[in-house]
Amino acid sequence: MANFFAPIVTAMKKYSADDVLPFHTPGHKHGRGAHKFLRELLTAEGLRQEVSLMDELDDLHAPHSCIKAAQAAAAELWHADETIFMVNGTTSAVQAMIFGTLKAGDRVMIPRNAHRSVISGLILSGASPIFLPTEYDTEINLPLNVSVETVERAIKIFPSAKAILLVSPNYYGVAADLEKISRLAHAANMLLLVDEAHGAHLAFCDELPTSAVEAGADLAAQSTHKILGSLTQSSMLMLRREFVDAERVKRAASLLQTTSPNQLLLASLDIARLQMEVDGRKLIQSAVELSKNLRAAIKNLSGLKTFDAVKNFSLDTTKITVNVRGLGLTGQEAEEFLRQRLRIQCELSDAANLLFLITFADDAGTIEALVDALKNLPHRSPKNLPSPFVSREISAVELSPRETFYAPTESVALDAAIGRICAEEITFYPPGIPLLMPGEKISGAIVEQILHEKIFGSHVVGANDPSLSTIKIVR
Repeated sequence: MANFFAPIVTAMKKYSADDVLPFHTPGHKHGRGAHKFLRELLTAEGLRQEVSLMDELDDLHAPHSCIKAAQAAAAELWHADETIFMVNGTTSAVQAMIFGTLKAGDRVMIPRNAHRSVISGLILSGASPIFLPTEYDTEINLPLNVSVETVERAIKIFPSAKAILLVSPNYYGVAADLEKISRLAHAANMLLLVDEAHGAHLAFCDELPTSAVEAGADLAAQSTHKILGSLTQSSMLMLRREFVDAERVKRAASLLQTTSPNQLLLASLDIARLQMEVDGRKLIQSAVELSKNLRAAIKNLSGLKTFDAVKNFSLDTTKITVNVRGLGLTGQEAEEFLRQRLRIQCELSDAANLLFLITFADDAGTIEALVDALKNLPHRSPKNLPSPFVSREISAVELSPRETFYAPTESVALDAAIGRICAEEITFYPPGIPLLMPGEKISGAIVEQILHEKIFGSHVVGANDPSLSTIKIVR
C-alpha cells in the first residue's frame, strides 16, 4: 500500500534479514558484542539494524536509492521542492541554510534572539548580521517575533542585504507573518530563510500558523524530533528551488554532516514522515484540542495566566505558556517545585513563565495530571520584575562574527568598554533578547542599561564574567 511506503526502513530490514557475517563497522557487529546496558537501551533487532555505509542502505551524501526516495516523499508531504535529511541536529540544518546561500561580505537580517546556530552559521559563511528588533509582550513578559513593519523598515535601510532569516514560530509558539514577509523579501531580491525548529507539525492542521515553505520561505530548518516522532538529533531541511542554488545548499549540508550517519536516526525520519502521511492531520488536531482543554482549565486556576491572543502575529496553540507571577513565583521556582515535588517537567522556564509542549503523545490523562500539578503550586509574596529593556533599533555589527571569532580578545572593566567592540553575548532574562552580540560596538547607553539590570539582579546569560564587572572585547 502506497501509504505505508518507508524506503529506508525497508532497506534496513532487508539487509538485516540477509543474515550476513559482518566484518565491518560498527564494532558491536549486529549487537553480538554490545554491553548489556546497550542491549537494554536498544532491542536486539535495533542493534542488528544499527549499521551504515552498506551500498544497499544508500549514502546520505550522494543519495541514489532508499534515502533519495525517503527525502522525495518528505518533500512532497511538506510541500517543498526538495528535502535534506539531517542527523547532526537542526543546528547543522540552520548552518547549512546560511553557509549554502551566503558568503563573506554578504549581509543578512536576523532577529536579536536568534539561536546560537545562526551565529555559528555566520562564522562559517563570513556573512554579517543586521539585527532586527523583536516585539515584546510586557504583560506576560515574553518575546514575540519580528513584525512586518520592522522588516519593511530594515529593507529601506539596508536594501543590499542578501537574505532575511527569521525564527518562526519561536520557542513560545509565536509565528511571524511569513506570507507578507516572503513577498517583501522576494520583491527586494532577498531570500527568506526560516529557523522552523519548533514548527514541523504546522503543515498538518489548518488551525495553526502556516508552515514556512507554504508561506513562501526559500529554506526552512525543522526539528522533526521536537514535536513529531523522530529520534533526538534528527531534522529536515526544506528547500524551494526558485531563488536558491539547491546544489550549493546540498554541498553545505554535506560538509556539516557526519560521514558516518546513524541509520537509526535516518530510519526515524522516514518513520516520522510515514506517521504524518498516514495519520498526521488526525494526530495534530488531537494535540490542538487537548491544548484548548488545558487552556480552559488553567483559566480557572487562581494566580495563573495563559498566553493566548497575539496581535499582529499568529500562535501555535500547542505551546502552552503559563505565567506564574500571580502566585509570587518566578518561572524557575515553579519549574523546580513541579519537578522535585510533583514529578512534572516543563519544556522551559523563564523569569515569569513556564512552557509546556502538548503533542499527539498526550491524552486526557496527561492533561488532567498537569492541571492537578498546577493547582498545587504554592503562593508566595509577590516579586517585582524590572521593566525589561527592549531595543527598537535596527543595527549592524562593526565586525562580522567570523572576524570577531578569530580576533584577539581581552576582558576590561565595564566602563572602559565604551566605544570598543564586544566579543561575547550579553543576555538578560527577562526579556531573553541579547543586549549585546559579538561584533557590536558598546555604547554608553548600553553600559548604563547593563548597570541598571545589575542593580535589579536580572539573570544574565552568555557573559564570560557573570557579575559583569568586566566584559570581553576585541583587543
